[in-house]
Amino acid sequence: MPNPASPKAELEAIAQAVDRVATADAATLAELKTEYLGRKAGRLTGILRSISGLPPEERRAVGRRANELKQELEAAISSREAALESEVARPSDVDWTMPGRHRWRGAKHPVASVVDEICEIFRELGFTRVSGPEAETEDYNFTKLNIPLDHPAADEHDTFYLGPGVLLRTHTSPVQARTMERYEPPIRIVVPGVVYRRDPFDPSHSPMFEQIEGLVVDEGVSFVDFKAGIDYFVKHFFTADTAVRFRPSFFPFTEPSAEVDVQCQICHGSGCSTCQQTGWLEIMGCGMVHPAVFENCGIDSERYTGYAFGMGMERITMLRHGIPDIRLLFENDMRFLSQFVE
Repeated sequence: MPNPASPKAELEAIAQAVDRVATADAATLAELKTEYLGRKAGRLTGILRSISGLPPEERRAVGRRANELKQELEAAISSREAALESEVARPSDVDWTMPGRHRWRGAKHPVASVVDEICEIFRELGFTRVSGPEAETEDYNFTKLNIPLDHPAADEHDTFYLGPGVLLRTHTSPVQARTMERYEPPIRIVVPGVVYRRDPFDPSHSPMFEQIEGLVVDEGVSFVDFKAGIDYFVKHFFTADTAVRFRPSFFPFTEPSAEVDVQCQICHGSGCSTCQQTGWLEIMGCGMVHPAVFENCGIDSERYTGYAFGMGMERITMLRHGIPDIRLLFENDMRFLSQFVE
């Protein structure tokens, strides 16, 4: 028990115990804890119990210092106990001087993010997201879309055939045909999905890539509606001041047909190597649905009109992020993909 006549001196002696705790082993730490904080004979416990017997002029100062020391000792003992437990649990064959490893974080692939963003833009215009089989028949992939089987696109040179009359779809347009057969107009759908073509694997081509197509079928749909919808998409996906132009083209399943160009996102129209000094980049093929396609799918072409469009998601992703080589999107190099972790 401390000497009641010298509580301040005893407190200063107890204060030195904090330094001893910091380097104590498990056995010494247990002894120090009992010696100073023991409930029956602890030195600091004894001082706290004797405060009521001190002169009024000393009571407050001694009480405040004793409580401060108690908190310091308890914190130091808890910290040392945790450190000792950690040392016991630490494997002996681990070099704790080695730098820590980076912890990988999962995230959406940049192409998947772009697909979701585009589908959301068209959802605002009333489009529904749908999907279909990747293994298709010649009928849905070609014939119903007004593409004859003697067309070059149907040759084995361009298309992966799985067997007689069965192939890996070359575009997501077969889902449009299936939808028109199954549902009555009005129809507004977007169809994202993987497609396959016998293309080389080079900086701008891949034999497998993501595509998204859109289809609108209703009474009175005109080319003006079509241009307005595409313009809405471009200005919401790129920037509100992005220029858009439509160039006449030809596709068997649309008439009239067009290709859509947007102002180059790299040089903003001034001309660069990306846009081949033209200031424009082509992003999709599109047009008014050919009446023959409607008839092949059981829709009255005299009553209904519509438009369709299709674009490659890897190409759009490359434009969005300034990616120079399409192969980077397939190689799963974490040094590249980590740029897109939010």
